[in-house]
Amino acid sequence: MHSAICWKTRVSVRYSSYSVSMGSDNPEGAENQQERLINLGWVIGFVDGEGCFSVSFVRQSDRTGRRGYRLGYQVAARFVVSQGASSVACLEELRRFFGVGYVYGNDRHDNHREHMRQYVVSDRWDLLETIVPFFQEHPLRTAKREDFEKFARVLDMMEEERHLTPKGLAKIAEITQTMNRRKPRAELIRILRGHTPNIQDTG
Repeated sequence: MHSAICWKTRVSVRYSSYSVSMGSDNPEGAENQQERLINLGWVIGFVDGEGCFSVSFVRQSDRTGRRGYRLGYQVAARFVVSQGASSVACLEELRRFFGVGYVYGNDRHDNHREHMRQYVVSDRWDLLETIVPFFQEHPLRTAKREDFEKFARVLDMMEEERHLTPKGLAKIAEITQTMNRRKPRAELIRILRGHTPNIQDTG
């Protein structure tokens, strides 16, 4: 049995608590409801400001004999929230909130004053069963919402195994090209051209 807790189950428990406390005259119940709502607002705001939904392509040209790498690329989806090392407690709180993922160190070697820490969810099951349902039910409020919607679409395509076909891989590359504004265009165009030779770089 998978160790991750399905977010849908957890959400139903949280909302049943809301409905009980909302219909109750018990001040303690109202207080608990307020705390839960504050927690939800904090998570959404934190991810709006510091989160990232990313899809990357890892070249695996020597592993094409394996089913997941037959086109020479591994498609990797990740949900990441970053903070300076001094604020790592916030990332640990996120990990406890969602019940999936890990907090990693990401030491810098530049002129920044402190190292980075990241809360990362990369397991596809955890993304599909926990992260995606949560942000579908509790939408982000900034332009990051569009990145999330594209991210969820790519995960659905991967579940349908479309990333294992030339046409599907090219489509995922096209979607990814419009996310986060950080993708190296040359790499994406190379993937597209590798599987759809007539693709043109339009910008």
